[in-house]
Amino acid sequence: MAKRKEENFSSPKNAKRPRQEELEDFDKDGDEDECKGTTLTAAEVGIIESIHLKNFMCHSMLGPFKFGSNVNFVVGNNGSGKSAVLTALIVGLGGRAVATNRGSSLKGFVKDGQNSADISITLRNRGDDAFKASVYGNSILIQQHISIDGSRSYKLKSATGSVVSTRKEELIAILDHFNIQFFMKATQLEQMKEDYSYIMETKERTKEQIHQGEERLTELKRQCVEKEERFQSIAGLSTMKTNLESLKHEMAWAVVNEIEKQLNAIRDNIKIGEDRAARLDRKMEEQQVRLNEAEQKYKDIQDKLEKISEETNARAPECMALKADVVAKKRAYNEAEVLYNRSLNEYKALKKDDEQLCKRIEELKKSTDQSLEPERLERQKKISWLKERVKAFQNQENSVNQEIEQFQQAIEKDKEEHGKIKREELDVKHALSYNQRQLKELKDSKTDRLKRFGPNVPALLEAIDAAYRQGHFTYKPVGPLGACIHLRDPELALAIESCLKGLLQAYCCHNHADERVLQALMKRFYLPGTSRPPIIVSEFRNEIYDVRHRAAYHPDFPTVLTALEIDNAVVANSLIDMRGIETVLLIKNNSVARAVMQSQKPPKNCREAFTADGDQVFAGRYYSSENTRPKFLSRDVDSEISDLENEVENKTAQILNLQQHLSALEKDIKHNEELLKRCQLHYKELKMKIRKNISEIRELENIEEHQSVDIATLEDEAQENKSKMKMVEEHMEQQKDNMEHLKSLKIEAENKYDAIKFKINQLSELADPLKDELNLADSEVDNQKRGKRHYEEKQKEHLDTLNKKKRELDMKEKELEEKMSQARQICPERIEVEKSASILDKEINRLRQKIQAEHASHGDREEIMRQYQEARETYLDLDSKVRTLKKFIKLLGEIMEHRFKTYQQFRRCLTLRCKLYFDNLLSQRAYCGKMNFDHKNETLSISVQPGEGNKAAFSDMRALSGGERSFSTVCFILSLWSIAESPFRCLDEFDVYMDMVNRRIAMDLILKMADSQRFRQFILLTPQSMSSLPSSKLIRILRMSDPERGQTTLPFRPVTQEEDDDQS
Repeated sequence: MAKRKEENFSSPKNAKRPRQEELEDFDKDGDEDECKGTTLTAAEVGIIESIHLKNFMCHSMLGPFKFGSNVNFVVGNNGSGKSAVLTALIVGLGGRAVATNRGSSLKGFVKDGQNSADISITLRNRGDDAFKASVYGNSILIQQHISIDGSRSYKLKSATGSVVSTRKEELIAILDHFNIQFFMKATQLEQMKEDYSYIMETKERTKEQIHQGEERLTELKRQCVEKEERFQSIAGLSTMKTNLESLKHEMAWAVVNEIEKQLNAIRDNIKIGEDRAARLDRKMEEQQVRLNEAEQKYKDIQDKLEKISEETNARAPECMALKADVVAKKRAYNEAEVLYNRSLNEYKALKKDDEQLCKRIEELKKSTDQSLEPERLERQKKISWLKERVKAFQNQENSVNQEIEQFQQAIEKDKEEHGKIKREELDVKHALSYNQRQLKELKDSKTDRLKRFGPNVPALLEAIDAAYRQGHFTYKPVGPLGACIHLRDPELALAIESCLKGLLQAYCCHNHADERVLQALMKRFYLPGTSRPPIIVSEFRNEIYDVRHRAAYHPDFPTVLTALEIDNAVVANSLIDMRGIETVLLIKNNSVARAVMQSQKPPKNCREAFTADGDQVFAGRYYSSENTRPKFLSRDVDSEISDLENEVENKTAQILNLQQHLSALEKDIKHNEELLKRCQLHYKELKMKIRKNISEIRELENIEEHQSVDIATLEDEAQENKSKMKMVEEHMEQQKDNMEHLKSLKIEAENKYDAIKFKINQLSELADPLKDELNLADSEVDNQKRGKRHYEEKQKEHLDTLNKKKRELDMKEKELEEKMSQARQICPERIEVEKSASILDKEINRLRQKIQAEHASHGDREEIMRQYQEARETYLDLDSKVRTLKKFIKLLGEIMEHRFKTYQQFRRCLTLRCKLYFDNLLSQRAYCGKMNFDHKNETLSISVQPGEGNKAAFSDMRALSGGERSFSTVCFILSLWSIAESPFRCLDEFDVYMDMVNRRIAMDLILKMADSQRFRQFILLTPQSMSSLPSSKLIRILRMSDPERGQTTLPFRPVTQEEDDDQS
């Protein structure tokens, strides 16, 4: 069908709506009366008289308009509001939005631009079957208001317009009364099935009531027996009263006995406490003696150091003076040596000049030829050649000298690098050896955690256990301490190890006798010269020290004490005594630790802090940790082993790389040394050549030309030169003697300086071990002070406890006097009592209760009898009811079995009637069809064959044409209508895809059914024209005009001119 634009008669903004598909009616309780063939009047209850819509879907106003009591055709083009009327019927009668196939939420039905929508539906309510006729009258007006947020409200009004109810439950009751069931199964089968299930649930509940009744019967029977026993037990009151008095006498003196026992126990505790106080006094005296000894030792060492320091300071000025004298003597000696060398050189030069003068004189004497020009020229030429050669040699010398320096620098650099790498290799080897030992210990600790503290620890602990069992120890030593503590935060393991250090391997002994036994055991497992675990001697106690007044506190960071879980008080107290763990903070971040301890005033009582990296932080100092991982306290051993194996592997590879680098450096050094030797040899050869050529040049330059020279002059010059030589020689001898004298003075000064320097060094060597001893003595003083504080605190706590016990003793003595006075008033003679006061108190209470019970029962015998009769009657009554219920359950089971069979038979009858009606309707067009009901899976399948009956196989509905399928669907709907009951039926666009023949046949079928069921109302919606319908007062055609702009109401024009009898 072609679509056309909808023109709404109330608002131009409304958009067109799609045609609604076929509406399914959910009805039940179908009693078929059509087969009777009698003429029936119009329906009196449940049919729709009128409907009125406002702002519903895309329509501002629809209606109000009225329906006929039998057949109603609502015709109109698409968009005119037909489907809106059907949708409003579903929603207005309480249906959900999804059942309309028009939307998933009620707010989608409110017209765009409006805040709400309203639906008004009027139902007929006449005759004997009317719903609350006295309240509602002849009609019921159902008004529903839908808000834009999807909520809705109801108003149920009477025929006069007064509101009767606003509850949905009232609407559901009306729909159930009129059998209007849009959303349930159409037949009574579902209701019967639900009734059957409800009855079976009721049966189970009844069985549970029977079970509860049987349990109640048991209780009632027990009560009857008790009532009977109470009736029987009314004798022996006097005997019980006598026993009660006797018990009261015993009770009075039993209280006195218990107080006396408590007094004796308190006196014993006070005596023990006084003995312990005396022992603590002795301990404090011993501790004071040890403290005095430690302080005296510290003072003695300090005096020695001060004496050495004073002696060193006293020798310092002399040392400085001697050092200055040595420097002056060296300077004077060096100056004398310079003067001597200068004179020596001058003497050598004069001597050489003398030799040359003598040679020259000799040559002149021998020379006879005065013409030597060619020889001079040749000599000049040779001098020039020699100078050029010297210059070339000097250039080579400079080049070779640079090469020598380069080789020397390269060798020095390689040797320096070689030494550095050698030291690094040694460090890596030490680290590798340490990691390998640690890896072995970790692997051993996988099977025994104690091996982390040393390979001999398990065996040592077994020996300690054996010695303790043999009675060699007063108390069993505790240790190693690291095995007795547990971390609350694993990230602080390295910090705590850095703090506790060797204490993690330490053991605690109760006294020095136990310490000696433990030392003897350790000698078995630790060789002489190897380090043994330290032993802490401190009296064992069961309570951890109260350190709240001296512990460090920070809101964000724990102390070592609070970061550990320590179950053994001895371990906690030892760590407090030896390390003061209550005053050490743990701060993970290094910069935060510096800020807390150094940038501001440290927290109260905080002496130091440790970081997660193991660094130690004081108020003015910071020490980095040498360790990178915890050794004893790590929990993840496998991870530690894996890391160590990787580290060992890396260090092995690192050593290999270092060795390869060393080998390469050694080759480079050897090669460079060979080249250096060659260059040095070449340098020496060049030096010799240069000196030889220079000497030769000087000789050639000193050769003078043969002239007519006065030999006498040369001889005078030679004589003068000899005189100079003699003077220089004498001066040189004087300088030599002076130099030797200054040398002796220098050596003497150096010897004196070395002697005093040696003495100062000896003093320094003596001071170094004394400094170490002073540090140890200082630590010992601190330990003794802590020990003294420990005993003082213990003494204070003990004296407080002792005084408390004494006060308690005074109070108990007063209480004893009071109790003895009370006991004499009750029983003047003291009696021996074996039972305790608590047992006697229980017996007195039990006997008193029994007497009271007997008094009560003996005082009103008739009341006990009456209670017994009532209990017996209640028991018998309940027993009768239980028996009746059992019979009822048995009968109900038989009835339900019969009812279930009837239900199955009724279901088969309805199925057969629907099939027959469907086949009968199809046969009017020579169709054949089948309906297959699957009650188990609750499914229905239909197959239809157009044409002659047996000429073709049955086809699926999807294989039919549009008209054939529409006709078959109408037949199917009419078949369902034949087995279902409801006051009205609605069918939307049933003839859309039918041709004229199928439409006429379908219309005839529907009208025929409507004529046979005049007590039913039929509402049929179609876009087709119904002008071909016959004129009848039972048929009403409501034609919906195309919406016009500005129209506010939707007019309906009935085809018949007569008024319907609805107003009657």
